Amino acid sequence: MNRTTYVLARELTDLPDHIRRAPAPVVPEFAAPFTLRLVDVESNDPETITEWMHRPHLLETWEQAWDADRRRFDCAAQLAGTFSRPGILEYDFTALERPDLGRREVAYVELYRPAKDEIARLYDADAHDMGFHIATADTELLGRGVMSGWMRQLGQAILAAEPECRRLLCEPDHRNTPMRKALEKIGWQHLGDFDIRPDRRISLYALPRTAADLPEIR
Repeated sequence: MNRTTYVLARELTDLPDHIRRAPAPVVPEFAAPFTLRLVDVESNDPETITEWMHRPHLLETWEQAWDADRRRFDCAAQLAGTFSRPGILEYDFTALERPDLGRREVAYVELYRPAKDEIARLYDADAHDMGFHIATADTELLGRGVMSGWMRQLGQAILAAEPECRRLLCEPDHRNTPMRKALEKIGWQHLGDFDIRPDRRISLYALPRTAADLPEIR
């Protein structure tokens, strides 16, 4: 696989100039117990993410059982452009009164520009809209409200860091009930379920800055 010719599957290429010129997604900072950092493609990060994506609870909803080489190329392509940014979320388990588990990597996160993504076909996307995907690998955190709490922080942090961002979007697989419940728990609004591709049905959610910023489906 040639890194220079790798194409991100979801990225739109036929874009108007004002959307093409939009900068790469912001990557906000977080206070303890969370840390979000960019993937380092020269480290073992691609191997770590590869192992995560082969875990049973992520195989169905992410459908990215890739090898480490493809993951490395994919992350490198994201970092080279302005469409998306791949990251790894770390968590200090002392916050759960489990200091024995220490601080460790728990999730893969992608921050992206919906106006440059296939979901832009569904609504009138603004160039500075932001979206995210998250794959929680550490099952110790599932069902505890920890990750939904972080997603709440993420929305607040992005809106604070980028004043031009009118709304956040998230589009989990329609079968991903835990993610859908988490989004609804923290105030995201369900815009509907859509067949974005013949092999992919999503549930589209939005978090508008104001009520006037809630997107309308085309």
